[in-house]
Amino acid sequence: MKKISFIVLLLLFVGFTSNAQQKVKKATTVAYNVNDYASFGDKFQPTNVLTEKQMLKKYKNLKKGDTIAVKFKSNIKAVCKKKGCWMEMDLTDDTKSFVKFKDYGFFVPLNADNSEAIVSGKAFVDVVSVYELKHYAKDAGKSQAEISKITKPKTTYSFMANGVLIKK
Repeated sequence: MKKISFIVLLLLFVGFTSNAQQKVKKATTVAYNVNDYASFGDKFQPTNVLTEKQMLKKYKNLKKGDTIAVKFKSNIKAVCKKKGCWMEMDLTDDTKSFVKFKDYGFFVPLNADNSEAIVSGKAFVDVVSVYELKHYAKDAGKSQAEISKITKPKTTYSFMANGVLIKK
């Protein structure tokens, strides 16, 4: 009787464990329909796409000089207002990823702020000079007073996108 009880308990444990693993896989695998998005740059399939929280975790494990190929989805916080040659994507309320486009080869719409986007490319940590920070602030339409406050280089979570999908 003890053997039968033990075997039943073991089978139940294995069943619950396997069921829990399947639920985790389903929760982390989200399918995105490419037809719901406008495409810029290289075409790519939106599979294995990280959330902004997962992406932030990846960034926190990077050191200057490290690069990882990845895709992630988030909201666009800001876009270059001159050409659409860069954008900032939310990672948390106060943390952003600064996204530029490979070989300056494509741009995104100037009015893409607050849109959902999926980017594909390379993530890395960068130190941006005061000169570049002021240039980006000017492109973003910041006031001269805001631009003048920039006095130190900034370590940023950077991304070089070879493709971008923006929700229609």
